[in-house]
Amino acid sequence: MQTTTTTSIHKVRRDALGGKRGDGHLHLGEKIRRPDPGRIRVAGSDPTLTGCGGLAAFGTFLREQGVDRDLARRFTRLKSGPLVVYPMPAQLRLLIDAAAIGENRVFGLESWAADALFVRLAGGVVPSLDTVYRDLARFDETAITDLECLMAGHGLADLHCRRNARLHLDIDSTVEPLFGTQQGALPGPNPRYHGRPSYHPLLAAIAEMGTVIGAELRPSDTGFGDDQADFVGRCIDRLHARHPSAIVCVRIDAAGDCAALMKAIATRDAYFFIKGKMERALCDRITLHPHWQTVDVDAHRHAGTEGGLSVRVIARRTREHTSGRQTALWDGLDWTTQVFLTNDPFIDPADVPFEYNGRAGIEPLIAELKQAWAIGKVPSETFMANHAMFLLKLLSHNLLRRFVLKTGLPHLQTWRASWVRRVLLCIPGRLLRSGRCWSLRLPLASPLLRLTG
Repeated sequence: MQTTTTTSIHKVRRDALGGKRGDGHLHLGEKIRRPDPGRIRVAGSDPTLTGCGGLAAFGTFLREQGVDRDLARRFTRLKSGPLVVYPMPAQLRLLIDAAAIGENRVFGLESWAADALFVRLAGGVVPSLDTVYRDLARFDETAITDLECLMAGHGLADLHCRRNARLHLDIDSTVEPLFGTQQGALPGPNPRYHGRPSYHPLLAAIAEMGTVIGAELRPSDTGFGDDQADFVGRCIDRLHARHPSAIVCVRIDAAGDCAALMKAIATRDAYFFIKGKMERALCDRITLHPHWQTVDVDAHRHAGTEGGLSVRVIARRTREHTSGRQTALWDGLDWTTQVFLTNDPFIDPADVPFEYNGRAGIEPLIAELKQAWAIGKVPSETFMANHAMFLLKLLSHNLLRRFVLKTGLPHLQTWRASWVRRVLLCIPGRLLRSGRCWSLRLPLASPLLRLTG
C-alpha cells in the first residue's frame, strides 16, 4: 500500500533567514564524521564585527519618518545646557534601538557597548547606566503625555481604510507583578501572585493593525470603570482624526459595563460591544423579562434579544461555552447565558457575539508585548521612569511594525517580534571605514541587501 505524507510548511522560515535545505541527498551511503572542534584555532578579536547589522536600515527608516526630529522637538527641554554630553533625544533613540534588538533592560546596554555598529549609532560611546537611569527619571507629566501621543501617532500612521469601513478598537488591561519597592506598586487583583504589589497598565490596540494607540501605566489598585472614560474617548478621537469616515467599534470585556464609559463612546459616534457583567440586577432583569424575541437558532436551538432600549441587550444561551463562570438563568442546568451590550442599531443580534469575540486578538498581542518587549519589566524605583520606559517599548513595537511594512515582505507581517528581529535587525555584519566613508557588510542572503540595493 502506497502512502503519502504532507508536511505543513507555513512556518518554514529558512528562505527569509538565508537558510537552505540540508544536503542530505549528497551523502547517501556515506557516514558523516564530526570534526574535532579543538582543532579550530581562534585567531583573535575583530572590533569591526556587529551582531545588529539591521539597525542601520532601521535607523534610516526612523529618520525618514521624522522620529529623531520629533524626539528633539518634544524632549530636548528635559535636558538642556551647554555642558550636556548625552542629549535626551539621543538617549531615547539609544533605548529604542536597544528595545528593537531585544535588549529590554537598561543594564543590558553594557553587553552592547562592544558592538561596533551599536556604538557607532549611539554617537561613538555608550553612556553609563547611571546616566541612563537619571535621564529616565527626568520625565514629568507633560513628557509622559508627549511620549504617549508620539507612540499613538506611529500606531496610526500606516492605517488605511475605505470610507465607512469598520475599525475595531480593543481595550484591555494586564497585570505586571513587581518584586521590589517600586514607587506606585500596590497590592491589587493578581491571578498568579495574590497580594503581590504590581502595576496595572491599560492598553488600547487596533485589531486591524496590531498596533497600540493608547497606553497608561497605573498602580495595581486602579480598576477599570468610569474613570477610564477619558482614556477611551481620547483613543476614539485619535481614530476619528485619522479616518473621519470610519466606523469605530470599541470592544471591552465585562469591566466596561458602566454607564459613563458607554456614554463616552456613544457621544463620539462610535459603537461599543461590551460583555455584560452578570450581576444580580442584570440577571433578574433578564430572567423576568417577558418579551424575548428569538432571532437565530444555534446548535442547541436557543438565542434571544431584548429591544426597545438605547442600549441593546443580547442574551446568548448555549452549551458550547465551556470556560468561565456558568450562569443558568432558565431551565436546564447544563445551559449557560452570556449577555452582550451594544448601541449599534443596525447589526443583526445573532452577529453581536461573533463581533465581540474578535476582541480575543488583544490577548496574544499583550502576550507578545510581555514576552518580546518585556513591558512587565521596570528599570527603576521611580514611577515616572518606569512609565517612560513602558511607553518607549510600545513606541518601539509600533515602529518595528511600520519598518516591516516598509520592507515589502508580506510574510513578515504575521511573524512575532522575535523572528522579525532575526531576519531584519539581529544580523551579523562588519562595519568598515574606507575613503572617509562608513560601509556595512552583511550576509549574502540578508533581505536588507535587496532593500538597499
